[in-house]
Amino acid sequence: MPRMPDQKKRADLLRDVVGYLEDNGVSDLSLAPMAQALGTSKRMLLYYFGDRGALLAQAMDAARPDAGQIFDGVTSDEEFVDAARTLWRAITRGEQRRSVTVMLQVLSLASTDPDIYGRYARVAVDVMLGPATQALVSLGYDPADAAARATLVVSGLRGLCQDGLVTSQRARVDAAAELVIAAAVAPVR
Repeated sequence: MPRMPDQKKRADLLRDVVGYLEDNGVSDLSLAPMAQALGTSKRMLLYYFGDRGALLAQAMDAARPDAGQIFDGVTSDEEFVDAARTLWRAITRGEQRRSVTVMLQVLSLASTDPDIYGRYARVAVDVMLGPATQALVSLGYDPADAAARATLVVSGLRGLCQDGLVTSQRARVDAAAELVIAAAVAPVR
């Protein structure tokens, strides 16, 4: 009978994998150097996470803000704005701030290497877009309009996050984020 994986060890190792990716990037991801840096073996990484792609997907899942929780229970435009601000804080100041760099790398890599990174990039977009769209639909927005508005928030904040990481101009980027968030619930002219 096969031995069951130690879930605590797996969770600790996943946390370390996320940290490794934050520090070393995704583009040259190789399991052997990662294992050595983490004080484990390639075999153990494969045992706990499957192949390289599965490891990347699980690390991204573990590192991103829970948009479903952030947008859950939104009952007004004002609450949607508050939820979007919570998302902004999570990706720029919260504990996920560093892991956002991993997501941004995967999104960039997907544009030039869609066969390897496209699936992970689409999931990274969908898991953020879905809850924001659903919150807007529950507020009475037409589904197509809700999807467009959610895209404005998710993609706009993600782009501004990248701008802030590159330029370190926090005040300008924060002001732009407020404009994006407000536009998401503003009437269309």
